[in-house]
Amino acid sequence: MKTNHYSRREFLGMSAAAAGASLAPKTIVQLPRDLIPAAAAVPTSDPVRFGMIGVGMQGSGLLSQSIKLPGVECAAACDLYDGRHTLAREIVRPDLPVTRRYQTLLENKDIDCIVAAVPDHWHKQVVVDAVTAGKDIYCEKPMSHSPADGVAMVDAAKRTGRIVQIGSQRVSSQICAKAKDLISQGMLGDLMLVEGWLGRNDPTGAWQYPPPPDLSPRNLDWDTWQGTVPKRPFDPNIFARWRCWKEYGTGVAGDLLVHLISGMMFMLGINEPPKQASAVGGIRRWKDGRNMPDVHAVLYYYGELPVYMRLNLGLEGNSGGDRRRADLLTAERQGFGAQLLRPQLPPHAAGSVRRAVAPGERSEAGTGGDARNDLIPGARLRRCQAASVEFLRGGALPETRG
Repeated sequence: MKTNHYSRREFLGMSAAAAGASLAPKTIVQLPRDLIPAAAAVPTSDPVRFGMIGVGMQGSGLLSQSIKLPGVECAAACDLYDGRHTLAREIVRPDLPVTRRYQTLLENKDIDCIVAAVPDHWHKQVVVDAVTAGKDIYCEKPMSHSPADGVAMVDAAKRTGRIVQIGSQRVSSQICAKAKDLISQGMLGDLMLVEGWLGRNDPTGAWQYPPPPDLSPRNLDWDTWQGTVPKRPFDPNIFARWRCWKEYGTGVAGDLLVHLISGMMFMLGINEPPKQASAVGGIRRWKDGRNMPDVHAVLYYYGELPVYMRLNLGLEGNSGGDRRRADLLTAERQGFGAQLLRPQLPPHAAGSVRRAVAPGERSEAGTGGDARNDLIPGARLRRCQAASVEFLRGGALPETRG
């Protein structure tokens, strides 16, 4: 395999994962310039053409921003709910081809790559089918609905040699990148504990989204949407609030914890699973029929480093009071907090650490990044393909600078 001498940040930002656009829809973290063709160099007769699978809350945001990239076109869109066919055409163009069958997009030889924003229980099948059909794919986080699904996805990516990107905006965060730089310079000394939290305190944050008012089995392929899980009668709330049920979603772990863990691993340069994990939690507030916890706390050991993560859908953001002391590095925005504790910060460094990532402060590019700006050039310029797949499988990163 050819070795590319990209920094770890550049490599992760361009090939391992990237951002959920809905949190920072106008923020794009670019590929290294030698991998991006200038807009003028992309002939209008040869655009990168992508297919959109899933045009819901997340998918419509991804679609809206993807079509703004130079030399990029949406060739077709797929959703099992017909109302989103109308939405896709409103976003792209009135004559956009739309379908309920995502396989139609995979069979289209004019489509170069896929952008997928589907419920968690569909991630594995869509990714495996896409790469098997010869398509590169960006899929929203979390990567998989189960560990077994994740293994199948990685095996398919290795077998086919296609690019697979999984959305994870902390890995594209400029705040987290600054924290990574400070940590790598030794400014925090020896880490004693990593603590992170995310909280929400309203029905929308707890996924109590209203179903589309016209939703019915006539305009929704309910049986196909349920996939391989045991079938149940049509329920519009399950369609709109699928994250609340383990059959379809992964709860606060797959929606929120994945951000804390991926951001921490990026900042600390960790590329291995924890050796221990234990969790507590339950349905403490939102007793609406869901079967996934709304309170979830996890204690990990990454090597000898203890990591404590907590998630709470009954409490907003930073629940720890005023903890902005000189011995904490806090990356915090829109309810996100992650603390890297150390025994003592050198006096000369305290001000620079606080100023670099002060709580509530926006970096120039915000917290999120945008994976589609990585994937779509990658559909044509596939130089990081082998290393990207190896990272997804959990292997060591290639030799890098910094």
